[in-house]
Amino acid sequence: MKNYKFVVERTQTGFSAFAEDENLPVFTTGKDFEEIKTNILEALNLYLEHAGKKAATAENIITKLDLPSFFEFYSVINAKALSKRINMNETLLSQYVNGKKEPSEKQIQKILTGIKDLGKELMQLEIA
Repeated sequence: MKNYKFVVERTQTGFSAFAEDENLPVFTTGKDFEEIKTNILEALNLYLEHAGKKAATAENIITKLDLPSFFEFYSVINAKALSKRINMNETLLSQYVNGKKEPSEKQIQKILTGIKDLGKELMQLEIA
């Protein structure tokens, strides 16, 4: 089944999301990240139903967050510790997280790879 990418942005009242594909006129809002994910699926399926297409599932939706929104929502991830783990200057990552500097695509991939590697590690971990 096809995957659908949505860009999620922080707003003054919560979050907004829109389909990355400009030919897919789907957008929505939500007060928090959990609500925006639910609303994306609902809005997408309303559009797909109207277009006579097969409904999507949550697994078909990929959300893209900017770094400040990511670190705000996943505040459990410490940017300082992550910078050491991925061998990135702590001040530079802090500027990205605070929206003071815009990371290049290469830097975004470095950060994302570090986060995903951490997730894989955690998935294999057991606590005695």
